[in-house]
Amino acid sequence: MTEKEWYIIDNVEETDTPALVVYPARVKQNIALLKSRIDNIERLRPHAKTYKCKEVAQLLLEAGITKFKCATIAEAEMLALSGAKDILLAYQPVGEKINRLGQLMFEYTDVKFACLVDNIDAATTISDGALYNESEITVYIDLNVGQDRTGISPDEKALQLYLDCDLLPGVNPVGLHAYDGHIHDTDLKVRTEKCNTSFEPVLKLQYELQEKGFEPIIVAGGSPTFPIHAKRKNIECSPGTFVYWDWGYEAGLAEQLFLTAALVITRVISLPDETKICLDVGHKSISAENELNKRIYFFNAPELEMVSQSEEHLVVDAGPGHKYMIGDILYGLPYHICPTVALYEKAITVEDNLTKGEWRNIARDRKITI
Repeated sequence: MTEKEWYIIDNVEETDTPALVVYPARVKQNIALLKSRIDNIERLRPHAKTYKCKEVAQLLLEAGITKFKCATIAEAEMLALSGAKDILLAYQPVGEKINRLGQLMFEYTDVKFACLVDNIDAATTISDGALYNESEITVYIDLNVGQDRTGISPDEKALQLYLDCDLLPGVNPVGLHAYDGHIHDTDLKVRTEKCNTSFEPVLKLQYELQEKGFEPIIVAGGSPTFPIHAKRKNIECSPGTFVYWDWGYEAGLAEQLFLTAALVITRVISLPDETKICLDVGHKSISAENELNKRIYFFNAPELEMVSQSEEHLVVDAGPGHKYMIGDILYGLPYHICPTVALYEKAITVEDNLTKGEWRNIARDRKITI
């Protein structure tokens, strides 16, 4: 008798497609593996961008992880609702986001909130907001270590910004944020060399701040560079994708043994010609920022070749004489799970090969209550 694959859902006929399904037992294994890869659990500050639900946040809290990182006000609120007490908004709040962050701080007085800044104008506006609310906002200087997205170069300009923030009323600079998301080489040796090179100026900046009497915390890296930063001392690490994992990291980060724990299931809805089949998994149900052949991989149909995709459809070529029929279920592993999760209001949980419940992805919305 052939052993059943872990991902098979025995009562799948009860689920409409496309659907995001999550396997909680594998999520728990991934959390345990993350903890085993670092010397001190206090150095973990995982990112909430991947899961966006209270249930995973609570699993992390139950595992003893107390610090979190996020990118949106909704994710920060979700974490607070889950019971997290130390939340870094890894984003520079501008405009209404400053007011919303202030509202969060007012609503959750027992939670330590922080945010990023990379210029004095934004820091000054944040200071004004803090004074208006009679509060103090903790900030980290956002450093550009090569991604060229946000942040200030880790040089004398960043040093001056830290010093300027220290003088601003209502603003408390405590650390440096260095996200190196541009480094994702498959070869760990190459990835390590690039990571170390980009991180050297950060350590130099930290030393210069220490010389002036400060003790800045460093929050660094994501999933690709987690194994590298985890070996450093006193550096907080912030991987995020590890909870669910995905095809992109499964193929590109061979040294990391996390389990794929979230899939998108889809059905065959049409057979347009002798070789092609059409599935109900379009742009609206799978992250589509990558080229067509890097969006979804089917565990039970790896031979399929992508042909085209539109909002509600994916056409694939199965070759002549294929056996696929209308209604067949395919189990797809997203290439990029984080934006895929954001396409679904809920994840259906699967335990012992049966759908059992659901986790609401409440932080996929721009606003929960604040």
